[in-house]
Amino acid sequence: MNKLIHSLSVYKEAITIPVLRQKILFTLAMLVIFRLIAHIPVPGVNLALMQKFFNQNQILALVNMFSGGTLANFSIVALGLNPYINASVMMQLLALVIPQLAELQKEGEYGRARINQYIRVATIPIALIQSIGMYSLLRSQQIIISLSPLSLIALAISMVSGTMIMVFLGEMINLYGVGNGISMMIFGSIISHLPVSFYQTFSLTDLSNSQNVFNIFIYLALALIIILGVVFVEEAVLRVPVHYARRGQTTFLPIKVDTAGVMPIIFAVSLATIPSLLGQFLSRIPGGVGQFGTFLARTFRADSSVYVIFYFLLVVAFTFFYTSVIFKPKDIADELRKTGAFIPGIRPGVSTQTRLQYLITRVIAIGAVFLGLIAIVPSLLQKATGLTTLSISGTGILIIVSVVIELTRKIENVVQSYNYEKLTY
Repeated sequence: MNKLIHSLSVYKEAITIPVLRQKILFTLAMLVIFRLIAHIPVPGVNLALMQKFFNQNQILALVNMFSGGTLANFSIVALGLNPYINASVMMQLLALVIPQLAELQKEGEYGRARINQYIRVATIPIALIQSIGMYSLLRSQQIIISLSPLSLIALAISMVSGTMIMVFLGEMINLYGVGNGISMMIFGSIISHLPVSFYQTFSLTDLSNSQNVFNIFIYLALALIIILGVVFVEEAVLRVPVHYARRGQTTFLPIKVDTAGVMPIIFAVSLATIPSLLGQFLSRIPGGVGQFGTFLARTFRADSSVYVIFYFLLVVAFTFFYTSVIFKPKDIADELRKTGAFIPGIRPGVSTQTRLQYLITRVIAIGAVFLGLIAIVPSLLQKATGLTTLSISGTGILIIVSVVIELTRKIENVVQSYNYEKLTY
């Protein structure tokens, strides 16, 4: 409760600081622009059939939730940030095998700017392929009419442009707003879908049935538990003691349990839906390929055990992978050695690196399993209670809470810096 009161006081104080108020208003303006663009439809789509198709497909319903309903409306931003996220994953993987990219990651601001440029360029062909794939899937379901080659090119260009507009808005938030731009855009998408989800649940559910009321209560109670769990894990830190011989002082090296944040979840969501979507596309092809597509789509349904396990393993794998990219024991050990610091009882250099790797692996394992459970438990409960209209998932709750916590921290840092400058001058 004290934490909540403190957070509210931080936001209240932030409004009184002109620079910070400008940043907050700019971020809100970018989110409003995104929601306005989300209502610009791509022509040639039967929206009624589209809505029905998405309601019947839990995989696409999950993707639609992350796009803020833009996919079901088939707007020009229907692809959302998925192509950009896929390009980011691809670039991280390439950095493991291409030395030049690995060197760029070590070059500070310049290196990050160059890699971001490569990611933006790679986003375009990925978005183009995904837009054509989405068109083919919807045409096979007779939701979209067959288009001439010129019209298909116009549709693909419109959808690619929509994705790049979202990337642009996210980067504008990074430059002139508050919070991580990409996370804020996804956060805005999920939040915008919540009112629709709650309205459908309470309007379509027979509340005179005590079992339905009990199911809703259980679902909302679990959501509250998840929120409390996310806050607890986000705040959990392993403090590794570090002693500075020259200064004669001891401090701590913090290792967060959730070092990777929400990025593993976002990566996993982007990839977990691929087998089902690919299967649905291939199922329309006659012969063995169609049979394989039907098997793939049936095996990786959102309510299947295979999909749940696959999703869980993806989250765990991406947590370890993303942590290895942003938290490198060798670099930290070298930096400690250069500054004359050491972990008590551990020799500097290789021994320190080994110790840090040991600690990080075990701490991150806890965070990875937690993220995996958060991702799958609400889906299992949704299946058990039958509340399919209440489509907010543990993943969505995790992203909402994590983004709010991260945003609060950044605003708090700016407020503290502003107050410090006032005291200095």
